[in-house]
Amino acid sequence: MELLFAERWSPYAVGLGIGLLSCVTFLLSDKPIGCSTAFARTSGMIERIFRGSGVSGKPYYQKFPLVIDWEWMLVLGIFIGAFVSAKLSGQFKLQWVPDMWLHVFGDTTVARVITAFAGGILVGLGSRWAGGCTSGHGISGTLQLAVSSWLAVVCFFAGGIITAFLIY
Repeated sequence: MELLFAERWSPYAVGLGIGLLSCVTFLLSDKPIGCSTAFARTSGMIERIFRGSGVSGKPYYQKFPLVIDWEWMLVLGIFIGAFVSAKLSGQFKLQWVPDMWLHVFGDTTVARVITAFAGGILVGLGSRWAGGCTSGHGISGTLQLAVSSWLAVVCFFAGGIITAFLIY
């Protein structure tokens, strides 16, 4: 029970949990774990509010219908789980400018929000272009030994390392 209140969890315990979740996901739905499709569907649902039901006729949404499914609920569960975990560990705080950003770039809230927004757009475009996100390729694809996923993961790490050296 102490684990639920820990500031950091063991990566081995988390890895085991994700591995078990992946097995259950394949058994119950015959689909891999992934999050980016849920975000794409959500954007389509928001567009449908403003533009009407014609949005559902787009080729992308013919392939990925605008429904709330288990992947969508997984993403919701990630947000809820992160919030609960932060509250239980006593680490929850609202912070527009993270400490690392503050240390390197100063107290620039507008620049931080613009950068986060632009980064989110690039990650979204990249995950759709690559046919999956870090969880789709990094967890599900690699456990299926998909060459494209292993290549994507190598690129994720290389890009992350290069970016970290350039920025920090």
